[in-house]
Amino acid sequence: MAQSQEVVQTPSLTLPTSFAPRGIAATELRPWGSFTTLEEGRGYKIKRIEVKPGHRLSLQMHHHRSEHWIVVSGTAKVVCGDDELILTSNQSTYVPQCTNHRLENPGVIPLILIEVQNGEYLGEDDIVRFQDDYSRAG
Repeated sequence: MAQSQEVVQTPSLTLPTSFAPRGIAATELRPWGSFTTLEEGRGYKIKRIEVKPGHRLSLQMHHHRSEHWIVVSGTAKVVCGDDELILTSNQSTYVPQCTNHRLENPGVIPLILIEVQNGEYLGEDDIVRFQDDYSRAG
């Protein structure tokens, strides 16, 4: 018994390069852990961040971007402006641009979170460090 298959062709949507999302998946190692850029497009970037137990990122701020952090696993200690909070799996927080902030893993397992950056400029050189455990401040 023969089976027939029908192929339906649909027009493809072509976006200008500046609007089309790009899958990146490039991991960068840091003294506190690592981050992987999962996707980047015009005005946004999505990262997977892993912070080793007992480590923390710089006390920092960004002139050109805001950040949303969603905890996937582990425990996050977050400083955002004058506020300090503890987040666990499936909890999130928002870091407005030009706000001092810090991310720390006070736990015993790796902290994994998803970071969504929004802004006109999302380069790694938009980090102003105020304090850093790894002598990168200034």
